[in-house]
Amino acid sequence: MDVVTLWRPVGPDELGLIRKADMKAFPPRLLEQPIFYPVLSEDYAAKIARDWNVSASGSGFVTRFTVLRSFLDNYSIQKAGGSSHLEYWIPAEEMTAFNQAIVGKIEIVAQFP
Repeated sequence: MDVVTLWRPVGPDELGLIRKADMKAFPPRLLEQPIFYPVLSEDYAAKIARDWNVSASGSGFVTRFTVLRSFLDNYSIQKAGGSSHLEYWIPAEEMTAFNQAIVGKIEIVAQFP
């Protein structure tokens, strides 16, 4: 099975919803969130969790998960600023298909502060 490891910085509310899904799915996007942004490096996810999630909600978490490469082949890798800031842009309406392409469970690999 060909999979890609991705990371996602989340705040406590999103993490609570992931836990409710038994660590197997990300929650649907809110109306003001038309795109889901999983990132390609743990360092980039940690930077977002520290710099954004902590200031917005008091804590930030880095999740790691694997996704079928065959699903991700439908999307281009996007550069969001610096050369190490790489991510996929998954439209909100495709979150069900994205979650179905996750292999195994979503893991928490870091917490800030």
